[in-house]
Amino acid sequence: MGFEWLAIIMFVLFLVLILSGYPVAYSFAGTGIVFFLLGLALDAFDVRLLRLLPNRWFGSMSDFTLLAIPFFVFMGSVFEKSGLAEKLLTTIGMLFGPMRGGLALAAIFVGTLLAAATGVVAATVIVMGLLSLPVMVRYRYDHKLATGAIVASGTLAQLLPPSLVLVVLSSQVGVSVGKLFLGALIPGLMLAGLYALYVIVVAIFKPDAAPALPPEARTLTGKALLRESLVAVLPPLLLIFAVLGSIFQGIATPTEAGAVGAFGACVLAALNRRFSWQMLKEAGRATSNITSLVLMILFASTFFGLVFDGLGGQKWVTNFLVNLPGGFWGFIIVANIVVFLLGINLEFLEISFIVMPLFVPALALLAPEQTHVAPDLLLVWFSVMMAVNLNMAFISPPVGFSLFYLQSVAPPEVETLDIHKGALPFMALQVVGLILVMLFPQTVEWMVRLGG
Repeated sequence: MGFEWLAIIMFVLFLVLILSGYPVAYSFAGTGIVFFLLGLALDAFDVRLLRLLPNRWFGSMSDFTLLAIPFFVFMGSVFEKSGLAEKLLTTIGMLFGPMRGGLALAAIFVGTLLAAATGVVAATVIVMGLLSLPVMVRYRYDHKLATGAIVASGTLAQLLPPSLVLVVLSSQVGVSVGKLFLGALIPGLMLAGLYALYVIVVAIFKPDAAPALPPEARTLTGKALLRESLVAVLPPLLLIFAVLGSIFQGIATPTEAGAVGAFGACVLAALNRRFSWQMLKEAGRATSNITSLVLMILFASTFFGLVFDGLGGQKWVTNFLVNLPGGFWGFIIVANIVVFLLGINLEFLEISFIVMPLFVPALALLAPEQTHVAPDLLLVWFSVMMAVNLNMAFISPPVGFSLFYLQSVAPPEVETLDIHKGALPFMALQVVGLILVMLFPQTVEWMVRLGG
């Protein structure tokens, strides 16, 4: 076996560190340094491999796609900090309010729209929790239905473009981020449609769980409501369509479109008289925090991966995955199980940097034996499937991250158990979505082919 056992111990120790709550970047760097020194001491690591490290770091930093991350994060932060998201939710709530389940449908609609505007789960779930949950509680919505609709729709920020998950997966897998954006569009909207359908069914069979908004709460009606809806909804929609449409049509790169989106969000904030230096400062700080986190993990994981590969770990893992029972489908099932279990405890960044470099070589070796997906779109389909899986893991009790985001801002009368129970039906719907994507790759392929 050689010194592969050292690489296995290295990987297990790394998982123990991050699952114990130790910062991920430090876990990557710390275990990499320790096992690099052990490898040198045991003559198991060729020190000349370190010459590759500067080139890998420079290659990562010269990846123009990663520059899209701060632009999209800033765009979403401006929507959140300027109050545009609050105005959007208030207006849509009144528009859907006369229907049974209207407030929950409004939460799903706005959550999906904000997911496409922010690309960041925490921002979307927290904003929705602060704005819509107290209103639904006040009008006697079932707490489980209300919280489930918020965490499920808010977590779509992991899947709907311009998702940061897709940007990071693009850099790790080596496929065009534009293709990932196109491929994820139908699965993301399909999940949003399943959520809305579930709310409608609950409203029909359990009307007390999702009552209509009473007339006295609907301060805007008729032409005034229509005018406010156009003002609140149309500009953000046009901005999102312009950003994504320019990417899909090949007019602009994701980075260029992200820059336009960031500027457009500032313009919308100014037109709504919500622009201020304080808002700009807060949005900039949130952007720098997330961007710095991504880069720290990127640098540390690159060093970790170099040491792991130098000890023979990558070769051992690839051989293990390729020789699983069931061939291609055995690998797909195991990959989904691993990502789901990791997704319960870890953020998407950590998972993308940990497992995707291990999965891609095995997928490449197994590709010739499969006829399920078009060869040129195999990596796109696999990446979107992983994104749907991560979406599911993010709301799975007891430790799904979205549950804790909502719990941190929930009113006192909403119990933690309500949030966890409320997520279960929506998690089941996500399982349905994952199976559909897995069995019907056309859900991913169609938009990619259409986009050319």
